[in-house]
Amino acid sequence: MYNKTIADIARDLNAGEYSSVELTQSLLDRVEQLDSTYNSFITVTKEQALAQAKAADERRAAGNAELWTGIPIAHKDIFCTNGVLTSCGSKMLSNFVAPYDATVIDKFNQAGAVSLGKLNMDEFAMGSSNESSFYGAVANPWNTDCVPGGSSGGSAAAVAARLVPGATATDTGGSIRQPAAFCGLTGLKPTYGRISRWGMVAFASSLDQAGSMTRSAEDAALMLQVMAGFDAKDSTCVDQPVPDYSATLEQDLTGLTIGLPKEYFRDDLSADMQQQVRNAIAEYEKLGAKVKEISLPNTHLAIPAYYIVAPAECSANLSRMDGVRFGYRCDDPQDINDLYKRSRGEGFGNEVKRRIMVGAYALSAGFYDAYYKKAQQVRRLIKNDFVEAFKEVDIIMSPTTPSPAFKRGEKTSDPVAMYLEDIFTIALNLAGLPGMSIPCGQVNNLPVGLQLIGNYFDEARLLNAAHKFQQATDWHQQAPADIA
Repeated sequence: MYNKTIADIARDLNAGEYSSVELTQSLLDRVEQLDSTYNSFITVTKEQALAQAKAADERRAAGNAELWTGIPIAHKDIFCTNGVLTSCGSKMLSNFVAPYDATVIDKFNQAGAVSLGKLNMDEFAMGSSNESSFYGAVANPWNTDCVPGGSSGGSAAAVAARLVPGATATDTGGSIRQPAAFCGLTGLKPTYGRISRWGMVAFASSLDQAGSMTRSAEDAALMLQVMAGFDAKDSTCVDQPVPDYSATLEQDLTGLTIGLPKEYFRDDLSADMQQQVRNAIAEYEKLGAKVKEISLPNTHLAIPAYYIVAPAECSANLSRMDGVRFGYRCDDPQDINDLYKRSRGEGFGNEVKRRIMVGAYALSAGFYDAYYKKAQQVRRLIKNDFVEAFKEVDIIMSPTTPSPAFKRGEKTSDPVAMYLEDIFTIALNLAGLPGMSIPCGQVNNLPVGLQLIGNYFDEARLLNAAHKFQQATDWHQQAPADIA
């Protein structure tokens, strides 16, 4: 049962091949047996999961089942979950039990899904390797010496290891797409505002977006159908109709125009990586798509702009973590200043501290105009590049990452090298565009991701393009050697 996709499970449950309780128990057993190798879970909610599965089976027996009734998934530990530890991978929140459900959690609960627990992540979603978690690094199921990517590395590893058929995730600068590429998965980051951020612990509020980690575009469409929609509790959530994402998956790609940005096919991108992506583009041409070269001239400014905007917003958002109202508090503070300093100093890890310091500096008097304001102006230029490109093309494609998964510890001593891992993904978050990564090949027996970039709220077209590619190829069906 562990090799089933979400779509497979929905059909099997409907046909009575097995019950939700049987499926849930088998996956919980698998987590217990295997996750000591991957460290993808922070919290396993066994009793809650089995209770949800039992309730789902009862609804099915009563004839009240819907598509998601009884399907197990797991959630990135950034979504507040009522009565369950919500830690964001940090010591700072290692004792925080959320008193309410995030909108994303509530939507899956209402749909009848079963939650197996909360997944590991880089601390407060800050990282590209899932090595900054207070709960330890996550291993890539394709090669356990390698990282799974970050910050949604727990989500990626759990799905790649077939511990869960799908998982929620978040993307601030590539944190869905990069781990999806490293772990051979389909990772979808929707348009900013497509999914409510209410109850999702904030890193950088103008960049964060919830999404999904699945094994296929078909499954990604099913997850987005649940997650998307207006939420009055989130002022950045857009009130726009939600289409039926599954209805257009089979549309023919004849006439689709694909743009290839010359800035993304760089000289320092290895020949092997380029070849895998070029092979995928050739497959799209066989499916009837047209390809043309485009330019996104301000691409080279994306990383410096992002690493001003994101740390600035993180320094503001994490100011609430002060040892007073919730979360970690130092022992025996001498006074209020000692409480603040030691609680934050002991509660936050090095990467979070680094970004808070950069952000506070960028927002400080005398430097705001030179740094934060300038970065926001550059951000607009990057957005304008995409707006102009989409006047000529339907979808933009590129590599997702500059290399396959790297070894644990390889980049931890060089933060700039780690930041450059997001060189192809960051611009989408600055512009607020939807994007996804799908498997398109392998280099050194590790997966390679193809990035698909869409126009605003055009997720249906992205899912259609990804699905047709997956019908013509089998890269998304490949599994790590120990799992296949």
